[in-house]
Amino acid sequence: MKKAEELRVLGEEIVACRKCARLVAYREKVAREKRRAYREWEYWGKPVPGFGDAKAELLILGLAPGAHGANRTGRMFTGDRSGDFLYRALHKAGFANQPTSLHRDDGLRLQNAYITATIRCAPPGNKPLPGEIAQCRGYLERELELLRPRAVLALGGIAWNGYLEILKQLGKIASRAAFPFAHGSEAELPGDLPRLFGAYHPSQQNTQTGRLTPAMYAQVLRHIQRYLRAR
Repeated sequence: MKKAEELRVLGEEIVACRKCARLVAYREKVAREKRRAYREWEYWGKPVPGFGDAKAELLILGLAPGAHGANRTGRMFTGDRSGDFLYRALHKAGFANQPTSLHRDDGLRLQNAYITATIRCAPPGNKPLPGEIAQCRGYLERELELLRPRAVLALGGIAWNGYLEILKQLGKIASRAAFPFAHGSEAELPGDLPRLFGAYHPSQQNTQTGRLTPAMYAQVLRHIQRYLRAR
């Protein structure tokens, strides 16, 4: 089976997942009640699979679908302000064919990048519980096995630690403590593991307060591009 087909099959399994009762109840409640601005939408209301280039060298790891973003549209970082910021940056850096991400059929394609998340369902308050992160971990492990990226970009501390926890569970690192998160962090991990890069999550809380700027994101993406070009 080709990698793209294996990712599609995994995506179907993710969409059908109902492991976490709290998350199932919340994502479906949001999909029923909707936000007034989107009352004409038929919300996705299910777990959101990964999205992107099956041959990607860069895996971008977010936190979770936004309640009225990916939980509405069914595609990672699509339909909210976080996605507006992220896809503009990815387009400018050459990882996306267009700067906007509005819905699943808007023509957006990623180039040498694949976007996924630590948690596949929108969590209440955008705060997943540790047990929910653990329940979802296997999906990310399988994406990593299939994609075998050369670089991982973790968007925020939860994504950073979630990725390192997988490596710890697999016995590939002894502890997460040796690799602290910060915006612009870069970790050279043991053996042939992907290079790990860190950036603040492109949430409105970060982008509208000036904690995170387009220039800051562009710099991180340039570092990643230089690394990928240096074979």
